Amino acid sequence: MPSKACSVALAGVGAYASSQAFVGPVASPQVGQQQQVRSLRKGGQAAAQDSSSSSTSAVGVLALGATGAFAAAAQVSQRGQRRAQVVRQATAVAEKVFTKMPASVKPGVVTGQALVDLLNYAKENEFAIPGVNIVGTNSINACLEAAKIAGGPVMVTFSKGGGQFIAGKAADNTNDAACVAGTVAGALHVRAVAKLSGVPVILHTDHCQKAWLPWIDALLEASEDYFAKNGEPLFSSHMLDLSEEPLEENIAICKKYLTRMAKINLLLEMELGVTGGEEDGVDTSNVDSSRLYTQPEEVWQTYQELASVPNGNFTVAAAFGNVHGVYAPGNVTLKPEILHSTQKFIKEKLGCKSDKPVSFVFHGGSGSSHEDIHYAIKAGVIKMNLDTYTQWAFWDGVNQYTKKNEPYLQTQMGNPEGPTKPNKKYYDPRVSVRSGEQSMAARLAQAMKDLNCTDRL
Repeated sequence: MPSKACSVALAGVGAYASSQAFVGPVASPQVGQQQQVRSLRKGGQAAAQDSSSSSTSAVGVLALGATGAFAAAAQVSQRGQRRAQVVRQATAVAEKVFTKMPASVKPGVVTGQALVDLLNYAKENEFAIPGVNIVGTNSINACLEAAKIAGGPVMVTFSKGGGQFIAGKAADNTNDAACVAGTVAGALHVRAVAKLSGVPVILHTDHCQKAWLPWIDALLEASEDYFAKNGEPLFSSHMLDLSEEPLEENIAICKKYLTRMAKINLLLEMELGVTGGEEDGVDTSNVDSSRLYTQPEEVWQTYQELASVPNGNFTVAAAFGNVHGVYAPGNVTLKPEILHSTQKFIKEKLGCKSDKPVSFVFHGGSGSSHEDIHYAIKAGVIKMNLDTYTQWAFWDGVNQYTKKNEPYLQTQMGNPEGPTKPNKKYYDPRVSVRSGEQSMAARLAQAMKDLNCTDRL
C-alpha cells in the first residue's frame, strides 16, 4: 500500500499533466502522465521507506534525539499538507462547472464546438463579449482579472504589431518572424494561465489585411501542429480584414482560408465594409464615407459562400458607421439598424425560424453610446472590440501611481521620511505596472457591464 505522501502525489499528477500538455510536443499526454506517475510513485515509496521503522532508522532517531525526530516528522506532515492543498486547488479549477453556460464551455481557452456554443449563447441571451487588444502579459492579466470580476467570458486579441511587441522590438522581424513568434508565445502563455482565472477565454487575432496574410499562414501552421498533438487548435479564431479589396475577392480569399481552418475547428471572422479611423498600422481614415455602411445584399452573398464550407464557422464584422479610436460626440454616425435589416433580409432568404441567423461583431466600439451598443446587440452582435479605452485606462493607472508617489520616485534614496530612506519598493516596476493592470481591469469590467456580459457563468 502506498504511503500518504505517495497518495497525494498520485492524486495531483492528473491536474499537473493536463496543465503541461501543450509543452510536450514529443510524448502524448497519456505517456507524459504515465511518466509522472512512475516518478511520483518512486518519490512516494522513498518517503514511505524513510518513515519505516527499520533498525537503521532507529539508530538514526537515537542519534538525532527526540527533538530532531519530532521536527523531522513535522516537516513531513507540512509537506504532505502543502501537497494536499495544491491537489485540492488544481482539482477545483479542473472540475469547475458553469451553471449558466452551455455544458461544453469550461474554464480556460475555448475552441471548436464549445466556442460556437458560447457565441450562440451570447446571441440568444443578448450580450456581447469584449474583444480586447493586448500587448503583453500585463494587459493579458488585466483581461483575465476583469472577466473574473464581471463573471463573464472574454476575448484576448493579438494584433500583428502586438505580437511583435511581445517578441521584443529588437528581435529580428524578417518575414514577420518576430510578429509570429510573439503571437504564438502570447497564445501559449494565455493557455498556461487562463484556467486559473476560472473564466472562458477566446484566443483571437485582429485585423489581417491582404499584405499580412503570411502572418496568418504561419499562425495556422502553429494551430495545425498544436491540433495534431492536442486535438484542438492553438487559437480559437482569426480575423481576415480584406474589406479594401473588391467584394468578390474578399469572399473568395475568406472562403479559401475558412476551408483550411474548418479542418482544425478554427472560427473565421471576416469584415465587410470598412471600419474607419486608424488602429495598429491599419489606416482607413480617408476612406469614402459610403464604404462605412454595409448593404444586406453583401452580407447575404458572403453568407451563402461561407456557409457552404463543411464544418465552417464564421462571424461577420459588417460596417455600420464604425470608426476606430475615440471621437467627440457627433463625429461618428452609427446606424445599427443596418444590422437589424440585414438579419431580416437573410432570414427571408433562408426561410429559417431564427430572427438572427448571422453572428455579427462590432469594431470600433470605444466611445459608442450605450443606446447604439444595446441596439446592435439586439441585432445579433456577439462581440465588440475594445482597445482605445483600455489603452488609456492602463496608462492612467500608471500615471496616477507616479503622481501619488512622486516624492518617492525622484532618487533611489531619500524621500520625505528621511535623506537615507530607500525608495526601492516604490520604483520596483511591478508596483507601477500593477496599478496599470488594476485600472485597465476596472475599466474593462465596466465595459463588460455595458455589454450585458456580467454574471453570465
